[in-house]
Amino acid sequence: MARTYLDFERPVAELDNKIEALIAEGGAAAKGVEELRETSKTKLKTLYAKIGPWEKTQVARHPARPHFKEYISGLITDYTPLSGDRKFGDDHALLGGLGKIRGRSVVVMGHEKGTDTETRLKHNFGMAQPEGYRKAVRLMELAERFNIPIISFVDTAGAFPGRGAEERGQAEAIARSIDKGLSVKVPFVSVIAGEGGSGGAVAIATADAVMMLEHSIYSVISPEGCASILWRDGARAKDAATAMKITAQDLKKLGVIDKIIKEPVGGAHRAQAEAVKLVGAAIVKSLAELELMDSKTLIKRRRDKFLDIGRSLL
Repeated sequence: MARTYLDFERPVAELDNKIEALIAEGGAAAKGVEELRETSKTKLKTLYAKIGPWEKTQVARHPARPHFKEYISGLITDYTPLSGDRKFGDDHALLGGLGKIRGRSVVVMGHEKGTDTETRLKHNFGMAQPEGYRKAVRLMELAERFNIPIISFVDTAGAFPGRGAEERGQAEAIARSIDKGLSVKVPFVSVIAGEGGSGGAVAIATADAVMMLEHSIYSVISPEGCASILWRDGARAKDAATAMKITAQDLKKLGVIDKIIKEPVGGAHRAQAEAVKLVGAAIVKSLAELELMDSKTLIKRRRDKFLDIGRSLL
């Protein structure tokens, strides 16, 4: 499968193309291949050590980045998917079910963007509709009933803005999902795995521990949308990304998130299995800490945390 390079990765792409050309001519042991490989690795590490908010936005949206299904297959055993909101239908953009992580029973849910044209259309590019968020509430209620922790994976540009979604109560469904997250009586861990956009992301991220992958983003609007509103010029998305403080590093300083999960060099899309493993270790550690607290402590601590976000920015 051909690797997709981002614009700022062109120097690495050129080196990798040279490596492939040498291998095609003389095999993997061809003279100069190993040296170029080391140069490529060093260049990649140097590039990623200094990328800015706009470059991180591109990485967060990379099509090869691990999605919900990769996290399920890599971390969750005995997974049983649950479908439908018991009101209207099933939303394929927001998936969830029951399973185990290292022997611990959990309810797990998250956005799924898809990996090719067919699956992207099926999952509506990860943009959930009201029935998706009502399914999330149903899953949280199930976790509460059986006293098992919740894990969510956030990766969406935002909730679906279509007319049908609005007619079926998109804003109300998101609000109820946020409220349920704040009041649920069991430990709740959320991971911003790629793109965390607007209320569509917050709806399943009002958790006890909110973690972000190193090169993910989390914002109230996309940089393109912000640029269109502020400057009436979507081409200024790079300026908007910088001004909005959307990176994990900025949000950790502002107290919006609790932890940054380190990614493999070159981003999670370059080493999916390693990235999934790092995320799993962070989740298990957080759950172990949260399970020491009773439900009243969890709810108070969670509510106070989200209220303090606004106060700390005044």
